[in-house]
Amino acid sequence: MSSCYFDCFSGVAGDMLLGAMIDAGLPMKHLLSELKRLKVGDYRIVKVSGHMPIKGTNIRVEVKKELGHGEYPWIDKTIEKSSLSRAVRELSRAIFNTIARAEAKVHGVSVDKVHFHEVGATDSIVDIVGAAIGFEYFGFDSISASPLPISRGKVKCAHGFLPVPAPATMEILKGIPTEPAMVKAELVTPTGAAILKTTCEFFGESPIQEIERVGYGYGDNVFEEMPNAIRMIVGEGFPMIVIQANIDDMNPQIFDYVIDSLFSIGAADVDMAPVQMKKNRPAVKISALVPWGFKDDAIDIFLRETTTFGVKYWPVDRKVLCRKIVEKKVRHGKLRFKLGLDDDGRIIKAVPEYDHVKALATKTRKPMIELYLDAQAEARRLFPIGR
Repeated sequence: MSSCYFDCFSGVAGDMLLGAMIDAGLPMKHLLSELKRLKVGDYRIVKVSGHMPIKGTNIRVEVKKELGHGEYPWIDKTIEKSSLSRAVRELSRAIFNTIARAEAKVHGVSVDKVHFHEVGATDSIVDIVGAAIGFEYFGFDSISASPLPISRGKVKCAHGFLPVPAPATMEILKGIPTEPAMVKAELVTPTGAAILKTTCEFFGESPIQEIERVGYGYGDNVFEEMPNAIRMIVGEGFPMIVIQANIDDMNPQIFDYVIDSLFSIGAADVDMAPVQMKKNRPAVKISALVPWGFKDDAIDIFLRETTTFGVKYWPVDRKVLCRKIVEKKVRHGKLRFKLGLDDDGRIIKAVPEYDHVKALATKTRKPMIELYLDAQAEARRLFPIGR
C-alpha cells in the first residue's frame, strides 16, 4: 500500500508542502501544465535558493496581478468551473471549505460571507490547488502526518498583529494532536493546517515500513534552532492494525464500555467471538481494527479497561469500496441508500440504510420486514449494478 507521511518537525505551510512534493518527485512540468487549467491571477512559480542545511526545495509564487478579491464564494466557483480534473477540483474545494468554516467561526459570519485576506491571494490558491494536483499525481492509498508544533509569538495580518497560531489556524487545529515548538514564530499556517486536516487519515506515528523516497520542502523564514522545512516520506506501509485479546474472567457488561471506548478513539471496527482457552475455559476474543496512528491509545484501552494482561497486534492491509450515501423518495417516504462503488465509479452494491428503514417503520407503523424488502427492491430498481 502506497503511503505518505508528513514529518512536520518545523510546522507546515502550503508552499512547504508543495515544495516537498516537488522534491519527492512531482514533475514541475506536470504541475505547471495542470495549474494552467485554473484561471487566477498572473503569476509564476520559481525555485528559491538559500539557506538549506538539508537539500530540499523552496518554491515561491511570484504574483504580477491578482484576480478576484478573496471572497470565498468566488474562489469556490472559480475552482468548480475550471478544467481541472474532478478529483483535484473536489479536494481543492474541500480544503478551502475547511478554511472558510474556520474563518466564519472566528469572525462570527456565515460561510458565504467569508472574505479571505492572505489565504485568498493568488499564491495561496496556487499552493492549495498545487497540493491537490500533487496528491492526484502520486495516488497515495494512505496519507498521515506527525503531531503539529504549537509555537507562540505574533504575526502581522490584514487585521493587525495576531497571536500565533492565528485564530483561524487554531480553529482548524481542533482535534489534531500538537506538541510544543522550539521557536517563537508562525510555524503552522491556515493553508498548511487545512491541507493536512482535509487529507490526513490520522496524526501520530509513521505507518511506513519501507521507505522509497523522501522530499524536503522549505519555507522562506530562517531559524537558528532548526531547518524551516517539512519532510515528506513516501513508501509502503500498513495504515491499519488488528489488536486482539482473549478474555475469560470479566463481567460481560463491561464489553459495552470497552467497545464504545475503542470506537471513540478512531477504531474502524470492533468484533467479539466465543473461543475456548486452555483448561477448557470459555472466553471471548475481542478484536479491534485501528488506524496505525491510534495504536497506543487502543492498546491502552485493552490493558486498562479489561482484565487482560496482554494483547496481540499486527499490521494489516484492507480494500474498501468507495461509499456514497444517496437519499431517494420511495413509496412510503424518503430513504437513504448506501452505494458501493468500484475504482471506476461503477455501482457494485446498493443497500438501504437500516436506521432510516427503522425510522420509517416507526413513523408509518408498517411491518419493518415489509418496508425493508420494499427498500431492497427499490435499491435494485434505482441503482442497477454495473452502472
